[in-house]
Amino acid sequence: MIHSYEHKVQYYETDQMGIVHHSNYIRWFEEARINLMDQMGISYQKMEEMGIISPVLSVEADFLRMVRFGGNVLIRAIVTEYNSIKLAVSYQVIDKSTNMVHCKGVTRHCFLNEKGRPISLKKSYPRLHELFEQEYQKGKQLEEKKQESDNSKNHSEAES
Repeated sequence: MIHSYEHKVQYYETDQMGIVHHSNYIRWFEEARINLMDQMGISYQKMEEMGIISPVLSVEADFLRMVRFGGNVLIRAIVTEYNSIKLAVSYQVIDKSTNMVHCKGVTRHCFLNEKGRPISLKKSYPRLHELFEQEYQKGKQLEEKKQESDNSKNHSEAES
């Protein structure tokens, strides 16, 4: 399922030209990921209290258009990969007034115990695993529907 997180662009997030500095998109991704987990019923704080941490392994961001001071953006987050040990979340930063995508990105994470060792949520925390797995399956279904829609549009255009 796609979850949206709304953010109003603050002055301190911009450079001298009033354009959002690229580093802030990564912060927005994190805000959206935490919001996604809250909506899934998994508080990141509770995970940490259980002794689970989920560090970032990699971040990708493609900047398509500028976002400016005072704008409102929606950051859509979706679980696109999950195998009980690793997780990937994809993001779209969308201008709320135009509905145009300004940035796309992905963060990849793993799950570690308090000693910094990899853990399998499926084995160690089956309830958490179930919640992540359900979200991943919802995301796969949405992606398949989008793919079908794109294919039918392309097919219709080819016939024209």
